[in-house]
Amino acid sequence: MKSRSSRKKQAKPEKLAKPEKQAKPEKQRRAQEKQQQNQNRQQQQRAQEQQQQGERLSQQRQQQLIAQQRQRVTQYNQHLDQEENLEQRQIAQLRQQNRMAQYRYQEQYLEHSRQQQANLRNDRNHDYDDDPGYYMAPTYRYRRGGTYYQTNQYGADLLRQAVNNGYQQGFQAGQADRQDRWAPNYQNSYAYQDANYGYNGHYIAQDDYNYYFRQGFQRGYDDGFNSRYQYGSNSNGSYSMLGNVVSQILGLQSVR
Repeated sequence: MKSRSSRKKQAKPEKLAKPEKQAKPEKQRRAQEKQQQNQNRQQQQRAQEQQQQGERLSQQRQQQLIAQQRQRVTQYNQHLDQEENLEQRQIAQLRQQNRMAQYRYQEQYLEHSRQQQANLRNDRNHDYDDDPGYYMAPTYRYRRGGTYYQTNQYGADLLRQAVNNGYQQGFQAGQADRQDRWAPNYQNSYAYQDANYGYNGHYIAQDDYNYYFRQGFQRGYDDGFNSRYQYGSNSNGSYSMLGNVVSQILGLQSVR
């Protein structure tokens, strides 16, 4: 017959449950792996952004662009002042011709132009030195009128915006002429002649914006006048050009 002390010694092995002490290190290891994965993803994302933006321009080249930009904004402000008088005369002519749908469209365009000019004046203290659009090197080139031009991601985005803004305004102008039972002529539209809708004065020359706005406007006008969507689409009243058409018009090519 075994003594009480021997029974107590045999009971000790039942208390060996040490795996629970390893649970905490395992949890920490998984947390560290997850954190590392997140860091890797962030690094990859930053690397992609840097690759898209390209290298930084030299300080001298950056200051040259900023000087050109300041002159461009001054000229653009003067242009907007002159154009408002011309637009007012055309709006009065539309009313005399009883083209009320086109009249309402032009009134909206004029109101937007005024707001656009106010925004430009409020941007007089723009921080060019800290704006990536003025220190990132070109990453794209495009051809207009037989000449190649270069721009970075910010300029490329504004070129796409020019085409889409043109399509949207062209669609509304064509739709208005159809409602007024007026013969189609997109070139007679003040919006086509002005071609500054949505231009903020930054990143690309005004002539470039005007050119690609008109490319979009012409196609948008055709769709709007003919009640179709050959070149674009309509999402809850917001008109935009199809992506493949935008790409064909711009013909952007990577320079890196």
